[in-house]
Amino acid sequence: MKILRLFFAIVGGLLLIPIVAVATVSVSSRGGDGPSGVFAGGELVAGELHASGEPDWSFTEQVFTIELQLVNPLRSRLIWVVESDGKIYISCGYMNSAVGRMWKHWAVEAQQDGRAVVRIAGKRYQRQLVRITSGDELDGVANALQSKYRSSTSRASIEAGDSWIFELAPLPSNQSGE
Repeated sequence: MKILRLFFAIVGGLLLIPIVAVATVSVSSRGGDGPSGVFAGGELVAGELHASGEPDWSFTEQVFTIELQLVNPLRSRLIWVVESDGKIYISCGYMNSAVGRMWKHWAVEAQQDGRAVVRIAGKRYQRQLVRITSGDELDGVANALQSKYRSSTSRASIEAGDSWIFELAPLPSNQSGE
């Protein structure tokens, strides 16, 4: 019986080490400038803030992920980005599943307050996340996601609410993202 207790104490202690390490990295990332891998980060502060006109977003075809920071709550994450017809979009999948709703809080938060800052290649852009639920533009967005990321996202899955698509629209002039 003592050997069994000792065995479980050792195994429990060994299992606790990675759990504590992951929790520590997760908590410490939230205060940093941007996300850290799979862990959410804090406010995006480094990088020049784009200030004039709408950029030519075609350069994002070469960018795999961008940093997205919601203004409320002030938290950032890495996310896929696609360009279609001169606009940029981000997606959030699995929204009709329990796991997706539990894991992907940011999309629900963005629908409530879409003010955001994105950092792409070291430059920050203030944006307004606008959820797109229908329309012909979804064909181009779905095709871009399929081509760039081999995603199974389709117009039908977006319209069914399985995947949520947000346009990163210009921030209205009467709002500030910072």
